[in-house]
Amino acid sequence: QVQLVESGGGSVQAGGSLRLSCVASGYIASRYCVAWFRQAPGKEREGVAAISIDGRTSYADAVKGRFTISQDNAKNTLYLQMNSLKPEVTAMYYCASDPFLPPNRVLEGTWYNYWGQGTQVTVSS
Repeated sequence: QVQLVESGGGSVQAGGSLRLSCVASGYIASRYCVAWFRQAPGKEREGVAAISIDGRTSYADAVKGRFTISQDNAKNTLYLQMNSLKPEVTAMYYCASDPFLPPNRVLEGTWYNYWGQGTQVTVSS
């Protein structure tokens, strides 16, 4: 049974940093596409960053240069390092995974079957 458990969210001031973690169980992380998504109140869920099965990373334009996605396969853990945080990134952040994903769809949530419960990120100005 695939399980994803996020942690690392919290409240920070603008300009600060956070590192989110997502511990996976029930599958071998290196054989799955993994990603981070976020959803702010009243807004649609959006893809933030992803790692394809071949190891390539993808980022939403809004976070390029400030967020970094990485994965420790030995620990089956996915990370999202978020720097220079702005209030507009306030949202619930979710990790997701799936073994079958077209490379050009990695930031589209409808393609993922496994999701964590989310961790809240709040950035104040």
